[in-house]
Parts: sequence; structure tokens; C-alpha cells
Amino acid sequence: MEIKEVKTLINSRFEVPVVEGKDKVCSLDEAIKKNVKAGMTIHSIGRTGALNYQLVREFWGKRPNFTFVSYAVSGTLLSLVYGELVKKVITSFAGNSYPGPGPNPLVQKAYVSGSVEFENWTMLTIPQMLLAGAMGWDFIPTKSIIGSSMEEENKEAFKVVDSPFSSNEKIGLVRALSPDITLVHGVAADRCGNTILTYPLGNDVFGAWAAKSGVIVSVEKIVSTEYIRKNSHLVRVPSYQVLAVCEAPYGAHPMGMTSQGLPDFRAYADDYDAMTEVNEASKDEERYSNWIRHWILDCKDHKEYLSKLGKKRLNHLAARANADAWWNDAMSIIGTVDLAKEPNPVEKMVIAASRMIAQRCVEQKLQTIMTGLGLPNLAAWLATYELKSRGHDVDLMAEAGMYGYLPRPADPFIFSFYNMPTSKILTNVEVALGVLAGGSTNRCIGVLGAAQADKFGNVNMTKIPGKFYLVGSGGANDIANGATETVTVVTSGKSRLLNNVPYITYPGKKVRTLISDIGIFEKIGNDESLTLTAYIPSRTNQTEHDAMAEIKEKVGWELKLAPNLNRVQPPTEEELALLRLFDPKGYFIGTQGIS
Repeated sequence: MEIKEVKTLINSRFEVPVVEGKDKVCSLDEAIKKNVKAGMTIHSIGRTGALNYQLVREFWGKRPNFTFVSYAVSGTLLSLVYGELVKKVITSFAGNSYPGPGPNPLVQKAYVSGSVEFENWTMLTIPQMLLAGAMGWDFIPTKSIIGSSMEEENKEAFKVVDSPFSSNEKIGLVRALSPDITLVHGVAADRCGNTILTYPLGNDVFGAWAAKSGVIVSVEKIVSTEYIRKNSHLVRVPSYQVLAVCEAPYGAHPMGMTSQGLPDFRAYADDYDAMTEVNEASKDEERYSNWIRHWILDCKDHKEYLSKLGKKRLNHLAARANADAWWNDAMSIIGTVDLAKEPNPVEKMVIAASRMIAQRCVEQKLQTIMTGLGLPNLAAWLATYELKSRGHDVDLMAEAGMYGYLPRPADPFIFSFYNMPTSKILTNVEVALGVLAGGSTNRCIGVLGAAQADKFGNVNMTKIPGKFYLVGSGGANDIANGATETVTVVTSGKSRLLNNVPYITYPGKKVRTLISDIGIFEKIGNDESLTLTAYIPSRTNQTEHDAMAEIKEKVGWELKLAPNLNRVQPPTEEELALLRLFDPKGYFIGTQGIS
């Protein structure tokens, strides 16, 4: 063969094609109709709004008896529960998630009536189960769930055994999970399904890798294989696993999509108005039915749904995803927040908690803070800025995969798009909860909330068995079992501070401190129960005697007092100002600081 022929051979055989692979592009309607069957186990990787809506359109009124797997069932996914599309939900959280966790009436009805079975896990154990399924393992070890009510509740899929390599140590084994179909919404994919996701990844795509039948992908834009190769470091789903690819701009709505790593992609933020509308509509079945009719069933396809939203609204969401968008919001709230009003009990509690978090970080040389939603994250935010002002190196973390972020004012939602650009690391739940907050080298303090807590520090966030469904663990159990120590923040009352909680979402073994609106409780020495070490006066001139009488009425166990009981000092002007700037509308701290 001559040189000229060899060159021709090289050019013909080694040319990298711009477009490659089987064309799997189709409509959302076709993808669901062709690939999803009644009785399947379906996994949603989150932010799959357009796919969820199409699933509802296709199976509304048909009772397909799906088993649905998602680390959180909230927002648009509640339509699957209300419409009786699911017979079983495998999740770590079911309820309202914005602006903070709270019970949802639709979940309550389904739980109490027994129309839907809720299988409770944690934010970390769900991707662990899916990873085991993807790897072809029967099970995977975990530190989560041990000591909680989930250990007993899931005994068919969870075992505690002696570690084969460490004496006197127990390890949990959780059974693998392989869904039939997994739904993924990504930023971009080529026509055969190589799919790009941007960070943070949340529960990642282990469920896509584990799906027995395959993956249905929707994306903001279908791109060439050449584009995929240029951004291969962001590709998470390989084409051979993909059944269908559907182009669906704004397909995560009402959730947003980040552009981290893809500067040419136009990101968009979470639609808080839409999320609030869902929460409000779910309080009344007729109103929720009308909401489903308007936003899902009466829209023949995703294009019509976007038309209802309107270009102005969508452009606003895109503008809110800009890295500097927080500044305008911060400037606009300055005149609306009354910084001079006296602090309310919740504000006093949050500020007391922030001081204790800072104190524990210094005393124990802790360098990371992993926090739950709502009041705990406000306390952690205050503590972080205080520690940094003192020169103590500390980094905030959030369970979806954010590390080293610096919260911006004006938006108290922990996963706010305002906070994403300030992160030092964006990763997934496995890394955030399994390594950074719970790994062998962690220097982490967990700051968590509670619906109920007992004198041993055990916390219930899941349910009052047979009577009421709260929300579930989310990542709380993972943090409490993994972090170096845990601080719990909970408002008082005998229905909240109990002698024993009816369900243990996370055990109190590592809970060293509990802060309430009435005072600070700590475990002293080797004592396994909590002692009141400081009280928060409800009035400026309240005496210790009067405070103790009031506190005893708000605690459901026999109160133990420290020999030298401290009085928590009132908030400083700066502490109160920062707190109210973080939560200017009073979603968590109440409206007392609002003009």
C-alpha cells in the first residue's frame, strides 16, 4: 500500500464523527407511551418536571400501581400520590420542601388511608442501594439507619452485622435496588443519549446505571456528539443505557438547572412562586385538582406548558440564576426589614444555637458544618460568618453536594441558586454525606432540626405511627450517624420535647447539644440524657425562678438542671441584623422583624 493510500485510509477510518450513534430522539409522549408500563418500579433522579408531568398525562385515571423511587417526593411529584398512580413510594422525604420542610395534606391522606405505602430510608441510603444495583452487588454497607426506627421497619432489606474486619464494631447492610425505568433530566444529550448533567448532582445517576429496562432522558438541548466529546467530563449517562431522548427546554421546572462547567448554557433558577402555588393548592383537594387540570392535564404537551408560563416568567428565572443576581435582591430588602424590633423567641433560639455551634467548632477543632433545612441552616449560617470573622477556618456544606458555600442574604432556602457560585466544591450526596460529613476523616458538626426530641437526644422527623406523617429523614439520619457530633434545634412544647419519641428518625448517640427557644440542653460527661445548662428568658427582666417554672411547662421529661445554670445573653444588633437579612420575609423566624 502506497503512502497516499495509507493517508486516505487514516483519514477515512480515524475521522471523529460530528454526529454518531442511533437516533433515539422522540417526543415526551412517545417516550413514556413506548417504554413505561403499569406495575413498573420507576426512579426519578430529581428535577424531572416535564417527564413527571407526561407520566401523569399518560396514566391519569388508570391506576398503574407504580412503585416510585425518589430521595424526595414533593412539589410536582405529589401529583403521582394524589392521582393514585403509585401504590408504593420509596423515599427519604415526603412533604413540602420549600422554603423549608413541612407536612403535606396529600401525603397525610395517603398515609392514613393506606392508599400508598411509604417505605422510609435516608438521603444517603437510597443512592447507596441504587449504586449496589448498578454494580451488580446484592447489598452495600452503610453507617446510616443503625439505631433508628428504620432499622426495624426495613428489616427485610436492612441488616446489622458484626464488622468482619473491626472488633466490637457493627455495620449496616442494605439491599440493592434496581428500578425498571429511570427518568433523568439533563442539560444536553446527543441523539443517542450520552447525557450531560451539571453540578451539584444530588443523588447522582446511580439509579440510571441500575435501571433494568433503561433510561428515559429529557434535556434542555439536543447537541452533536462533537459537543459531548468536548464536555465529556460532565457526561454522566452513557448512550447504551438510554431508551429515548426528548428535547424539553426548561424541563426541570419548577426546579432550576445550574450551568456550572458549561458557560454557554443558560441556567435558570427555581420558580419559588410555582413551588408555593403547589403547596397552597395541596391544602384543598378541589383546589389541587384544579391545579393539576390547569398545569398538567389541560396542557397537551410541554410546549403548551411553557406557553402558559410565558416568556417573561422564564426570562426572569434565567436572570435569577446569574451569579450576581443576589445583590439586587439584597438591596431591595434593606428598607423592608425592621432591624430595631425586639427579637422574638425563635430569633433568640437561632442566635443562641449559632453561638453554640461556633463554640463547639472551636472547642472540638471542627472545620465543616453540615446542616438541615430551615432554622438549623440559619443558625449555621450565622455561626459560619462569626467563625470566619475570628479567623477560624470553617466550611458550610449542604447535603445535595455543596461544600464551602457562603450564603447570600435575601433568600433563606438552603439550595438557593444565589449560593451555588460561592461553593468551593460541587459534588453529589454520596460524597457530601458519605465522605465529607460522615467519612473516617470528617471534622464535621451536624446541625439538624426536629419535629420531636426526647431527653436522650433521639429525634423524630418521620411520623407518629398510624396517625400522622411528618416528612422523613432526608439526610438527617446520615448526618447524625456520621458527623463527629450533632446539634439539634427544636422549638419547645410537651408535644415536641418528649420523654421518649414514638419514632426514631435519628438516634441521639452523637447529639451532644439541643437548643430550644427556652434554653440550651447538653449531655454532661458520660450522661446519656440531657441537662439544662442555660435558659433563654422570655422577658427582659424575667427571673431565673420564673423562667424555670415556665420551662417545666414546656418540657415533657423530668428537668435536670446544671449546678451553675447560665442565662443566655440577648442577641446583639449585628446578630439580629444578619439573621433578618438572611430571612427577610420571615419564613422561618416569623414576621416580627418585618416592616
